[in-house]
Amino acid sequence: MDSLTQIVLGGAVAAAVIPARHRRAGLVAGAALGTLPDLDSLLLLAFSGGDPVILMTMHRGFSHSLFVLPIVAWIIWWIFRRRGGRVAQAPTRWFWAILLALMTHPLLDAFTVYGTQLWWPLSLPPVMWSSVFIVDPGYTVWLLLACVIAWCARERRFAQYALVAGLCLSSAYLGMSLIVKHQIERAAEQSLTAMGLIDAPRFSVPLPLNTVLWRVVAMTPDGYVIGDRSWIADRGPMQFKAFSSATDVLVEVQQFPSVRRLTWFNHGFMRTQVHEDEVILSDLRMGFEPDYTFNFAVAMRDGEHWREITPRQLQNTYRFPVSGGQWEPVLAALWRRIWHPSDHLLLELGTVLADDDGTVR
Repeated sequence: MDSLTQIVLGGAVAAAVIPARHRRAGLVAGAALGTLPDLDSLLLLAFSGGDPVILMTMHRGFSHSLFVLPIVAWIIWWIFRRRGGRVAQAPTRWFWAILLALMTHPLLDAFTVYGTQLWWPLSLPPVMWSSVFIVDPGYTVWLLLACVIAWCARERRFAQYALVAGLCLSSAYLGMSLIVKHQIERAAEQSLTAMGLIDAPRFSVPLPLNTVLWRVVAMTPDGYVIGDRSWIADRGPMQFKAFSSATDVLVEVQQFPSVRRLTWFNHGFMRTQVHEDEVILSDLRMGFEPDYTFNFAVAMRDGEHWREITPRQLQNTYRFPVSGGQWEPVLAALWRRIWHPSDHLLLELGTVLADDDGTVR
């Protein structure tokens, strides 16, 4: 999730656990601890050698592990308890505050589609429950309000009520997102069964800033199909549109380390293209057709075969909201699509925002 959400989640959790007289300190400490796991990005920049595949696939790794974070929490707690002060005055409560502020970070990240390596160092694929978008005010607003009220109310009992209410409401929102996801996937399964794709690998993910409008992607032997569905507006069978992918080329390069790493990280949800004698892999989980947020050149033609190259990240041909840019047409299209049935309005959005020639850079 975004940094603001992790800050207010860590602050709310810590402040709800510690004694009332320490509440403001708990908000500050929890906010800092809630962002601590994402500092792995700084380490990766220093030690990745500039490899964009390593940067992407190792983020949310060791610093998000449910095996590592309890040890980190104990070390932090032990250091501050020895120094005396608030932690020494209420050591048990502060231990749980530190632990929960750290542990809730990766657990919340796992609700997004990016993927979180909860079980590092085990080589299991990243967990991606993908029931909320990386930025979702429907989840964040309750925690933000709770933290503001708790900061102002300080030791008053009302502050504790606000924190508990904020945590309950935000958790209820996550629960609702899972219920909506189940209904979207059930509709998708019915349509995919009719298309002969009942066993096709697939995923569903909400579109930006909401849990009402969803996108479902299913892999096929020669590419993939995409459908979008509004939980409010759409009824009847879910409609899908087919897209091609150079699956034969992917077979030829699948043993290259960067390709294996990407396949493991994104569960195989990739599009393969050949552009100017280079193999371009795109992560289908983030972005719209025809372009996606993460695109990598991983191989180059060498006669009749493919030669591995140092991975290079390519800029998508339009500015998706996460990257900053054309918010207005995206949000307008999302808002219309939530309330009105439409055949693949979101699928056409990428074409509208892309360059006229639709080339890959």
